[in-house]
Amino acid sequence: MASFDLPRRLVAEAFGSAMLVATVVGSGIMATSLTEDVGLALLGNTLATGAILVVLITVLGPISGAHFNPAVSLIFAMSRSLPKRELGGYVLAQIAGGVAGTIAAHLMFALPLLEMSSKVRTGGPQWFSEGIATFGLVSVILAGIRFEQKAVPWLVGLYITAAYWFTASTSFANPAVALARSLTDTFSGIRPVDLPGFWIAEIIGAVAALFLFTWLLQPAETSSSTLPSEAKL
Repeated sequence: MASFDLPRRLVAEAFGSAMLVATVVGSGIMATSLTEDVGLALLGNTLATGAILVVLITVLGPISGAHFNPAVSLIFAMSRSLPKRELGGYVLAQIAGGVAGTIAAHLMFALPLLEMSSKVRTGGPQWFSEGIATFGLVSVILAGIRFEQKAVPWLVGLYITAAYWFTASTSFANPAVALARSLTDTFSGIRPVDLPGFWIAEIIGAVAALFLFTWLLQPAETSSSTLPSEAKL
């Protein structure tokens, strides 16, 4: 990532966020146009989202880190993997890209450019689900980077595919994507008034995962570390 300057990294974040949201919103529209079965529609939405995450993280990860998510950028800034002065730029790029993705999906399906969502997503179980979803996502990213960095695109894609189904909120796990989805009154939408609860839960989940995995991934000191260098040989 260090070999790419900030403007290129921000464009990569905006482009990736746009493609991600266009996939989430567009596949939701397509699914509901093909079937009235909500479960089948969610399955189509899930598979498309998981697949595009693998692609986007693989091709854009070497440029920007492929965060596409303010919660992920925040934990990288907190862990000093991302300079704190660049956090604001990443978040703005992700939000702008997400909104552009919603607009693109609407254009493809001949809908108004933007529509405020009327889909209710609120309450304790939904918020708890978002905290769990984001906690799991950040945990997978941190552990994946530590042990199997090349597998991170697949790990994230597979995790989100699973989390769509085991969380009551269908795992937004992303404040920028949540905002973009509040601008579509389609299958994947969320009422704007419901956003603060999701955002708070997502940030709490992300920070909790950072604290846990900062400790969990720290190797324990062994008695051999105190031995003379000759004894270690």
